[in-house]
Amino acid sequence: MSKWLDSALSYLEDRFKLSALVDFGRKKKVPQHQHSFWYYFGGLCLSLFIVQVLSGLLLLLYYVPSVDAAHESIGFIMGQVKFGWLIRSVHSWTANILIGAIFIHMFSTFFLKAYRPPRELTWVSGFFLLLVFLAFGFSGYLLPWNELSFFATRVGTDIAGTIPLIGQALKAFILGGPEVSGATLSRFFWLHVAVLPAAALTIISAHIFLVQTLGMSKPIGIGETEEISFYPHFVLKDAQVWLLVLAAIGILCVFFPWEIGEKADPFAPTPVGIKPEWYFTFMFTTLKLVPAHLFSVEGEVLAILVFIFGAFLWMLVPFLDRRTSREKKSPIFSVIGFLILAYIVVMTALTYVRIK
Repeated sequence: MSKWLDSALSYLEDRFKLSALVDFGRKKKVPQHQHSFWYYFGGLCLSLFIVQVLSGLLLLLYYVPSVDAAHESIGFIMGQVKFGWLIRSVHSWTANILIGAIFIHMFSTFFLKAYRPPRELTWVSGFFLLLVFLAFGFSGYLLPWNELSFFATRVGTDIAGTIPLIGQALKAFILGGPEVSGATLSRFFWLHVAVLPAAALTIISAHIFLVQTLGMSKPIGIGETEEISFYPHFVLKDAQVWLLVLAAIGILCVFFPWEIGEKADPFAPTPVGIKPEWYFTFMFTTLKLVPAHLFSVEGEVLAILVFIFGAFLWMLVPFLDRRTSREKKSPIFSVIGFLILAYIVVMTALTYVRIK
């Protein structure tokens, strides 16, 4: 066995020069300080994405993307395929935890001011990754073709349709027609399994390249710190976080398996209390609370424009925060960040208080 393993490692070494990667990992250093905990969320997001890809590939073996068979194929996966219920639950729970981890990673990067030069493009690539994974969540939500996902998609695309000038054209393009239909399901399926994975892999590759090239930022106000090698010390700690989260996902899947829901009926009235997935609810509740008209403009339209403009400014944070010194704090930006975070948390919580 030992000889076989040595031969296999020698074969791989001759062709892929793995020792060079190991040497790079040992030479690369990671700052070790009181805020080091937040460093692990980047690796956690990557590991959860890998779980998403693997579980999604298994679901593709049985899922049928058509109005007549989509819901039934999910039922078959959950009830007839061996461990199908587990794979689907892993895929669904991991998707939600992944988006939550991305939000945590983004805000920790913001508050630690890790976006400052020379890491501006690292922040921008992370911002686009957030958009891609939100699109993953939105497109994947419809695929089971159940009552909740159908009407939530209708509500979401109606909101997109209110965007001035391009709203109706954008809505028709997303839906493949005037209403949520089989064409919508087909578009969302290929977006979910082909377009978005290609975009995600491209941006993730660029993001990892930037992180490995520029290294991990040391927070402002931290003096001399210890450093540990990226491999094996940081990698082992990172792996511990992955295993803990995977264990938590396993527990959730066993005790709270993801439900199938009732099959969508396009002719049924919209159910009371319909709402999108939790990561969109802060926008959903805002649109519900905004007055019908503000300054002679429809309140919903104005709110959507504010969201778009706010997202654009958030992407440009590294270029708006002109304090390039690693020793200079930017209290105004920190306060703005706390207000945005509090707004998201409060509005999300308010959704579940108002809508039972």
